[in-house]
Amino acid sequence: MRSILGAAGSLGDAGALSFFPTKNLGCFGDGGLVTTNDEAFADRIRRLRVHGGLKMYHHEMVGTNSRLDALQAAVLRVKLRHLDAWTARRQTNADLYGELLEDLSGVRSPEVVEGNVHVYNQYTIRTPDRDALRDHLTQAGIETGVYYPVPLHLQECFRELGYAEGQLPVSERLCREVLSLPVFPELKDEDLRRVADCIHSFRSEVR
Repeated sequence: MRSILGAAGSLGDAGALSFFPTKNLGCFGDGGLVTTNDEAFADRIRRLRVHGGLKMYHHEMVGTNSRLDALQAAVLRVKLRHLDAWTARRQTNADLYGELLEDLSGVRSPEVVEGNVHVYNQYTIRTPDRDALRDHLTQAGIETGVYYPVPLHLQECFRELGYAEGQLPVSERLCREVLSLPVFPELKDEDLRRVADCIHSFRSEVR
């Protein structure tokens, strides 16, 4: 796998990782991990994850029930051995997509800034015809995803902040344009080429 400086969880005072089943390293249910080198912070997190205390039925603060159960930990322990190989394959898949979609009018592929690497939990392109392209791929039996269709400032839970549509136009435009293509490690080159061919055929129809 390509060298990763500042891997996830190693930057800043703390990091939070999701082990949701669709993540690059996922368990069979909900799970997550907090990383830190700060002993005091780590102690607080340990208490928060078990109802706010380290001793059963003694609660020093208001916490949650956020322990990772043994079954999920066992799944992750096995899958962790394969993570580097899976990541390398995702990167290879992304490189091939980049070649196949290079300079395609109306499609913008992800860019990686020099000196950085990407582990491609998703491979997300941008296109002004997102919904029509997604329908085209669906009809071809190709599943896609939209992460995320509604920007934070327009979410119901943040209505009290007073934002209205049009106030953050870049965020709103991105939510209308993003489309994530299949990139999981088990894909074969011919699968990726088929996805790219479908995108090319769509673009040729809308020109």
